[in-house]
Amino acid sequence: MSRMSPGVARAEPVGSLLRPAKLLEARRDHEDGKLTPAEFKRIEDAAVDRAISLQQSAGLDVVTDGEQRRSHFTSPLSDAVEGMGDIAADRIEWHGSAAADEMAYAHRRAVTGRLRQARSLAQEEFVYLRARATKPAKLTLPSPLMMQTFWSQEHSTAAYRDPFEMFADAAALLSEEIAQLAALGCGYVQIDAPELATLVDESVRAGFSARGIDPDRLLGDGVDILNDVAATPGVRHALHLCRGNRDGHWMAAGGYEKISKQVFRRATRFDAFFLEYDDERSGGFEPLADLPKDRFVFLGLVSTKRPQLERPDQLLSQIEEAARFYPRDQLGLSPQCGFSSAIGSYPLDAVQQQRKLRLVSDVARLAWPV
Repeated sequence: MSRMSPGVARAEPVGSLLRPAKLLEARRDHEDGKLTPAEFKRIEDAAVDRAISLQQSAGLDVVTDGEQRRSHFTSPLSDAVEGMGDIAADRIEWHGSAAADEMAYAHRRAVTGRLRQARSLAQEEFVYLRARATKPAKLTLPSPLMMQTFWSQEHSTAAYRDPFEMFADAAALLSEEIAQLAALGCGYVQIDAPELATLVDESVRAGFSARGIDPDRLLGDGVDILNDVAATPGVRHALHLCRGNRDGHWMAAGGYEKISKQVFRRATRFDAFFLEYDDERSGGFEPLADLPKDRFVFLGLVSTKRPQLERPDQLLSQIEEAARFYPRDQLGLSPQCGFSSAIGSYPLDAVQQQRKLRLVSDVARLAWPV
């Protein structure tokens, strides 16, 4: 086995953690005017404190704030920009473990005007995280292409005739956000881009086409727009790819080979990749060979979509299999996604979440002993 060099992170979270019931209640009360902003912020801060403590006690090498201040993982864009209207976006299909679990979901807000920065959520998140964490801190941001989930063919085209103009505006806002974060001392930013991984599924590609968004262009112009976001000097940029995760549901199935050459070789500015590999829907590890050999890859082998705890021996075996296609010393371990990418009900509870995070840390220490 390879030895882990001092300072190299092998066990990382992806981003979101379950929100405690007290925080969810406080958010509702604040929206209803029953809590002042100051009272709500004290409860929100306490939730972030618990999220940091949970990750550090689990032995992870890097921590996030658990996205406790967000209503959705896209909030640094969707909740913090002008140009959003109280009109439903286009519906998107989601799948579960059985036919009865199928569902269609549409955001209650859609893009109705040109996107402009209204406030910064990410800077508040980072400044507080930096002050509390004793481990290296990572800030997560959504892909600019994720604004496609807020696209309405009926209403968004009044502002953007071409959805790729919307993506470019979102990318410009994110680039400026990352530059400001870097000025505050942030050295690690992860971009969450599930929309790209869902393009492995022909039914999802057809859904994009039906909504007026060219899936082939997403893998060309779209990846170029995304790559431009990762240009701030002195910042480590990571890209997270999964096939969707909402209330235990998913959007797509298929191996990375359908997108790996376009994404892995075009996203040249990203230093690390977080890849979903928690079940058969993810395919094999062969597409790892399409990555440039100077990147770092976190294998998302631990599922946040089911409560059952993975076996350490199985995870170690999967790591060895992945090492057939990518240098072992440039691999790490993570969950396949965040535990709560949006406010809602999720199939894991807080105890199961803690066990999963500890498993990531423990197996990483076994796979890459110091």
